[in-house]
Amino acid sequence: MTIQQLEYIVAVNKHRHFVAASEQGGSTQPTLSTRIQKMEVE
Repeated sequence: MTIQQLEYIVAVNKHRHFVAASEQGGSTQPTLSTRIQKMEVE
């Protein structure tokens, strides 16, 4: 797991909303969802 992946998890936890978390991280909601899915598989 990378630092960036941890930042995604923290942002989702903080905002409780995938769109708001993705905007904070500078990506789109589908990209954020895909990255989190990959982490779940790991």
